[in-house]
Amino acid sequence: MEEERHSQQQQQQQQQKPQSLALEDCLKLLRGERDEQRLAGLLLVTKVCEKDDHDSIRRVYDAVGVRFLDRLLRTGMGTGNVTGGSNDNDDVYLQLSVSILAAFCRVPQIAAADEMVAKIPLILQIMEKQSSSNVLEECFEILLLVSMSHKDGVTAFLESGGLKVLASHLRSMTDGSQNFELSIRLLQLICVKISPDIAVKEYLTELSIMVSSIAQKFAALQNAIKFELLHILSVVLSWHQLGPLGDALRAMSNDEWSTCIQAGIMDILQSRVAADQKLQALVVAQSMVSILGEGWLIGQVNLHDARSSIPSDRCLLLILELSRVEVAILLNDLGYLKYGASSSMIGEISQKQAKLSIAFYLLEKIIKLISEVGEDEGNVISEGSITKVILGLNETSGVVLEYLNDAKDHGQRKGDDLLASVRFVGSYLAETPLAWKEKVEELLGYMLSVEGEHEPSPFLSICFLLPMLYQITRKTEGSKVLASSGGYKAVVGCLVELFSPSHYTDVENGSESLACDTIISLLLMREQIHLKLDESAFVPLLSAFAFWAEKAGDTPLILMASSICCLVFEFTSEESLLGYPGFDYTTLNALSRLIVRSLNTTIRLDTHDATDASPHLHEIITRGFALWADRFPRIRKAVDGLI
Repeated sequence: MEEERHSQQQQQQQQQKPQSLALEDCLKLLRGERDEQRLAGLLLVTKVCEKDDHDSIRRVYDAVGVRFLDRLLRTGMGTGNVTGGSNDNDDVYLQLSVSILAAFCRVPQIAAADEMVAKIPLILQIMEKQSSSNVLEECFEILLLVSMSHKDGVTAFLESGGLKVLASHLRSMTDGSQNFELSIRLLQLICVKISPDIAVKEYLTELSIMVSSIAQKFAALQNAIKFELLHILSVVLSWHQLGPLGDALRAMSNDEWSTCIQAGIMDILQSRVAADQKLQALVVAQSMVSILGEGWLIGQVNLHDARSSIPSDRCLLLILELSRVEVAILLNDLGYLKYGASSSMIGEISQKQAKLSIAFYLLEKIIKLISEVGEDEGNVISEGSITKVILGLNETSGVVLEYLNDAKDHGQRKGDDLLASVRFVGSYLAETPLAWKEKVEELLGYMLSVEGEHEPSPFLSICFLLPMLYQITRKTEGSKVLASSGGYKAVVGCLVELFSPSHYTDVENGSESLACDTIISLLLMREQIHLKLDESAFVPLLSAFAFWAEKAGDTPLILMASSICCLVFEFTSEESLLGYPGFDYTTLNALSRLIVRSLNTTIRLDTHDATDASPHLHEIITRGFALWADRFPRIRKAVDGLI
C-alpha cells in the first residue's frame, strides 16, 4: 500500500515538472521586450495555467504587467495597437485579453486591485458592441468578481453606465445560461451594496429599465431563478417609497412590466413553495399596489400564453387568501410570544409585526377596491368573487377583533401590531359599520385607547376609527354606544390634536371633518340618549378652536367648529368656563370672533356629504345663540355689534 502511494506521488511530480518548465518559459516570454513575445506568452498561459491555480496566475499577472494587457484590450476594441498586431486579428486579441483578464480576476487579491476597477468602463464598452456569448460571459464574470472584491467596484460599475448595459443584455439572454446567472448574481450584489437614496437619485432611468427587464424574466421563468428575481424585485421596488422611482415606473409608456409582475406573483402563489417565498411575493404585491394603486390587483394578463385565459380577478383572490392566512397565523404567533413566552422573544415579535403590516396593508387596499366596485360600471370582478372577498374580509375582521379582545384582557394597549389591527378594523367597519356589532360595542372604548409602540397617544387609532364613528353616530343607537363607552372624550381629544398648530401631518385628509361631524351628531342627540357630558373634556377643544380660527381661511371647518362651540355653550356658561386654568378672556374673545365670523359667512361645505350641510350648521349656530346668549355676555355683545 505504501509503495503504491509513493508511486502515485512520483507520477504527479513527473507531471508537474514539464508543467512547471512550461510556466517558466511562459513567464520568460511575458517579460520579453517585444509585444510578439508577450502575445506568445499569453497564448501559452491559456494552456499552462489551470483556473484554480491562483499562485501561477498571480505570477503571470506580475509578469505581463497592466499596461500591456490594457493595450491588448484596446487593440481588440479597435482603438489601440499592439506591435505586430493586425486589424484582422482584433476579435482574437479581444477574446484573448478578456479571457486573461477573467482568469486574473478569479484570484481575489487581483480582483481587489485598483487596476481592475479601472478596467470596468472598458469592459462595459466591449459589452455594448459585442454579441459573442463567450466574450460576454467572461465580461460578466469580470464585472461580478471585481464588484465583489473591491470596495468601489459596484460604484464604478454604476457610474460607468453598468445598469443600462446590463438591462439591455438581460432581455435577450437565454434562460439558464451562464450569462444570465452571472447577471442575477451581479444584481443581487448591487441590491446589497448600493444605498437606496443614491440609487434613486443617480440611476433612476436605469433602475426603471432594469425593473422592466427583470419583470419579463420573472413572468417567463418557471425554475429556481424565479425566486432570486422575486427577491431583487422586492428590494428595488421597495425604493419607490423615496418618491421618484414610483413616478418613473408609472410614467413608463409600456405597462407590460406591471402585468409581468402580476403573472409572476400568481405563479408563486399558486405553487407549492416555501412560506417565506410566498410572503416575499406579498412584499412585491404591496409595492406594486403602492405604486400603481389597488386597481393593479385586477385586470387581464395579456402575455400571449396560457395565462391570458386566467380570470381578471384571480390575482386579487390569491392575494386576499394568502393575506388572510398570514394575518391568522401571525396574530396567533404574536399572541403566544407576547403572553406565553419569555421577554427574550422581542426580536421575533418585531419581525412578525413587520410581516403583519404587509398583510394588513393589502387587505385594506382590497377593502377600498371592493368599496369602489359599485361606482365602476365596467368593473371586472364577478359577483361570485365579490361575495368571496366580502365573506373572507368579514371572517378576518372577526379574527382581528378576537386578538384585540385578548390584548385587552392582558392589559395591553401599546404595540404596533395592536395599532395595525385597529387600522384594519377601522377600514373594514367604515364600509360595514354594523358588522360584528356586539363585539365592536364591547371593544370600542379599548380600541380608542390603543397606541403604537412609539406613539405618545392613541391619536392614530382614533383617526382610523373616525369613518365608522361618523356613520354610527348619525343614529341614536350609535351615539349611545360612543357615549356609554366614554369614547366621545377620545374623539374630542383627537380634535384638540387635529386643530393644534403641531398636529400630525400623516393623517388622511378628512379626519377633521369626520371628527367634527361625529361630535356634532353626539351633541345634538345629547338629550335623547340622556348623556351627561363632562364639561372639562371640552374646554381644551374650545381653546384649540379659538386660536386655530384666528389663522384659518374661509374653510368649511369654520362652520363645524363654530357649531360645536354653540352646542357646548348650551350646557355651560361664560363664568363656568373662565374658572378653568388656561381659559381666559383672550380665549373668550377669540371665540366671539369665531361665532361672529360663522354668522357672517356664506361658506359652503364641500365634505364627504353629497349635500351641502352649511344651512344645517347655520341653523345650529343661530338657534344655539338664542339659547345661551344670556350666559355669554361677551359673545352676545360681539354678535349684537354685527347686527
